[in-house]
Amino acid sequence: MMDSEGKRSNDFYQDVFDLVRLIPKGKVTSYGAIARYLGSASASRMVGWAMNASHKQLPPVPAHRVVNRNGMLSGKMHFPSPDAMQSLLEAEGVKVVDDQIVNFQQHFWNPIDELGFDD
Repeated sequence: MMDSEGKRSNDFYQDVFDLVRLIPKGKVTSYGAIARYLGSASASRMVGWAMNASHKQLPPVPAHRVVNRNGMLSGKMHFPSPDAMQSLLEAEGVKVVDDQIVNFQQHFWNPIDELGFDD
């Protein structure tokens, strides 16, 4: 992502936080889609670590909108309660059954498609 002066940021976690804040309510994306958008396709796990570190960020980071490539709530154990991630998603109109987003592709937000891709 670019900073306010048009320079590429060196802080990967901050770039992840900034991108996740752009995900609209009722939409989800994957760790891999975030990594690809940020130019680090092999950094999906690092995106997950960023989500684990996001809970005390200001402004808040809607980490509940980031799931695995199959629409599974793979990060739910990092929320205050076992059902918090699902509850937050359902409050935004995203149905979850057995820790998986129902109609995942309908809710999927791909940052490359939505925001374009700047090299």
